[in-house]
Amino acid sequence: MKAVKATGSINEQGQLSLDHPLTVSKNSRVEVIVLIPEEPESNDEQTKEAILEDFRQAWHEAMTGQTIPVSQIWDGVEDD
Repeated sequence: MKAVKATGSINEQGQLSLDHPLTVSKNSRVEVIVLIPEEPESNDEQTKEAILEDFRQAWHEAMTGQTIPVSQIWDGVEDD
């Protein structure tokens, strides 16, 4: 059996549609394995936005002197 990697999407009826036609023998039976991301792609944008907001907050704190000296970062943290 030959493996071919392709991308596509699943429509509202649950049917798979490939982004590009396969360049293999026509009228052949195939076996399909579908890999679905654990999180929807729309969450990627929220994650990017959250990261950007965290960076903005950290930058603001750094520019206004709201920082902790590196020597104090691990104070109070005990090893297990």
